[in-house]
Amino acid sequence: MIDNNEVGYGGDEEPQYDENGDLIEYYAIRPNKEQIKRDIAEIAKLAEELTRLTEDQLTAMELPEQVALSIAAAKKMPSTKPARKRQMKFITAHLRDIELDKVNEVLGRIQTKNAHGVREHHQAEQWRDKLIVCESNDVLTDLLNELPTADRQHLRQLQRNAQKEAKLEKPPKSSRLLYQYLKELISE
Repeated sequence: MIDNNEVGYGGDEEPQYDENGDLIEYYAIRPNKEQIKRDIAEIAKLAEELTRLTEDQLTAMELPEQVALSIAAAKKMPSTKPARKRQMKFITAHLRDIELDKVNEVLGRIQTKNAHGVREHHQAEQWRDKLIVCESNDVLTDLLNELPTADRQHLRQLQRNAQKEAKLEKPPKSSRLLYQYLKELISE
């Protein structure tokens, strides 16, 4: 007979046998240390991204109060100081204890919104530059085809003023107004 203590069983547990009558031995499966390190590194990266958000964006995350306060404290610290590194490890440890699906979802929406804002900014700049450089109405017609809600008269007036300023090398007041109007149109 096999002694239960030899196979790793406590004195109270009965050994189990498979259909062939062989003893089933259970071994503890330890977690993959490399995977744990990768997960912690990913959470640390998330913590670093959270420190770059504004107060309103952090509020939208609906993080536990202790984590939100820790992130606010880390934002104030210089990135080269050891205290900030300790703070980031503290934040990472707390983030490991909460469900991060919603945090990642909200962060993804914020990053997408920021990317759209940059794209709209570049589009408005390109249209403004084209309108100022082009003497004919071709660019204006193309713009009105792409943005049918635009006020043709207002655009034409802003274009003429910006072109006049450029020729006379005056400060670009009308150019800024043209950009602002285009940015409004594109972001609608």
